[in-house]
Amino acid sequence: MSEDLKRAAAARALDLVEDGMRLGLGTGSTAKHFVALLGERVRAGLRVVGVPTSEATRAQAEGEGVPLAALDDLPELDLTVDGADELDEELRLIKGGGGALLREKIVAAASRRMIVIADGSKRVARLGRFPLPIEVAPFGLEATRRALTRTLDGFRLPLDLRLRRAANGEPYVTDGGHLILDARLEAIESPDALAAALVAIPGVVEHGLFLGLATGAVLATEQGLVELGQV
Repeated sequence: MSEDLKRAAAARALDLVEDGMRLGLGTGSTAKHFVALLGERVRAGLRVVGVPTSEATRAQAEGEGVPLAALDDLPELDLTVDGADELDEELRLIKGGGGALLREKIVAAASRRMIVIADGSKRVARLGRFPLPIEVAPFGLEATRRALTRTLDGFRLPLDLRLRRAANGEPYVTDGGHLILDARLEAIESPDALAAALVAIPGVVEHGLFLGLATGAVLATEQGLVELGQV
């Protein structure tokens, strides 16, 4: 049923797409449904240009026949549609479970609107149940890890940082050539303060707290679609 819910949320987001739009195309299992449905509309005559947030999304969109461009060529986007690993009532997000958080955040920030699509299980009262991805430079990994540990300790958060690994057991490497440390924090009391502290650490490239970027969300639940913010 979960995939059906994701597809329902993606279909609602597709209603927001108008001819001629410049779109940010998200990464992940729910965004994948959106790209597939968008491809159907494009093949039926819809004219849009997409900016993918990962190489996986790029490959899918190309296969679907969706015209693509680089963000440097389209630095201002009309709409980004992406999933989320968690979102709260203020539309604050944790993203990066798929490893594309850096590009996802750059694309979202370049967009006039960002709509989150997800199944209802991703809605939480407080962020932190899903591990927070922190993208880091490979150089000086241990020094960065220690600095992160000191920062988390200052927020009285669990000191549980784990290097993400690929299916073959090797360290997971992002499209940008970085590594990811997943922080299992349980509950984040002050997302804004934590976000500011994380970006101040040398070696941290980006983190998965998406604050002030999402303008609306479409959540698919067993009872139907729930919309938050401005959709």
